[in-house]
Amino acid sequence: MNARRPSLADVARRAEVSTQTVSRVANGRTNVDAATRERVRQAMAELGYRPNRAARALKAGRFHAIGVITSYLTSFGMMRTLDEIVLAASAAQYSITLFPITATPGGVSGAIDRLSEQAVDGIIVTVEPHLLEDADVTLPGDVPVVVVNTGAGAQLSLVDADQEGGARLATRHLLELGHANVWHLAGPAESASAADRTRGWAGTLREAGLEPPPVLAGDWTAESGYRQGRELAGRGDVTAVFAANDQMALGLIQALHEGGRTVPGEISVAGFDDTPESAYYWPPLTTVHQDFTEIGRTAIALLLQLLEDPDAAGVGARTIPTTLVVRQSTAPPPDVRT
Repeated sequence: MNARRPSLADVARRAEVSTQTVSRVANGRTNVDAATRERVRQAMAELGYRPNRAARALKAGRFHAIGVITSYLTSFGMMRTLDEIVLAASAAQYSITLFPITATPGGVSGAIDRLSEQAVDGIIVTVEPHLLEDADVTLPGDVPVVVVNTGAGAQLSLVDADQEGGARLATRHLLELGHANVWHLAGPAESASAADRTRGWAGTLREAGLEPPPVLAGDWTAESGYRQGRELAGRGDVTAVFAANDQMALGLIQALHEGGRTVPGEISVAGFDDTPESAYYWPPLTTVHQDFTEIGRTAIALLLQLLEDPDAAGVGARTIPTTLVVRQSTAPPPDVRT
């Protein structure tokens, strides 16, 4: 049989104070003199007393818990963002309840229903926007929600990197090197981030008076990049490719090497994400850097702002800038160098 947990009254007797004084100390109130506060804390430590979190939450109207719904646990970027969400929440004295789901509307709505039954103050959602737009998905109206993604609707609080701007940086870099055009290896059709990157690439080319070549379909994997690279290796008119992520760029470069095409001697390749491995590709990869940790910090900061002031201007997008990291996988085309 488990021993009875020490109560507020037990601490009060040990510290020789009233239960009201113990309550004030437990709740962080300042209207207790330093000596008494120390005596109460010592009594708590000696007895192993822990404040009843549920009771305190009911009294204060705050559970200091945040629910996170995600379908991206295999994604490097989302794992970095989730790490920072946990760290930032902990620093603000909030715990995290993580709900990994399948990438379906049913998975999202089921997670929201389960979180609604638990004691959370707010929710962070990291899923593709089209899943949130499904008619069967209803976000709670009494709990603030922050979405880590792009294009999830004007009536939501959004945080994401500047996906379109990053694609523009990479495409402009290749054009400024002297390439007559830039091909694009895109992410999956259902991805909002992939769509934004494609939009940035195509828009930059059109602004330069160029017609975008046909989009090459990928699925974020190195294998899809390799498959498209085998096709591109036989084309003499391709001198530059912007891949929508680093993994596809890796497969693309491997296929080009196998096809006898040198990178960047004959074909320049740029990626997106700046994964830790990208600096060690052969050649080291020029890529767009996303600040995943800043995305996580901003998501928590926005959610806490909404918790403190539900009427705050939280609705709308918080866009985190992207930067271009130039390495050795991009160079002027052969006709410019000679």
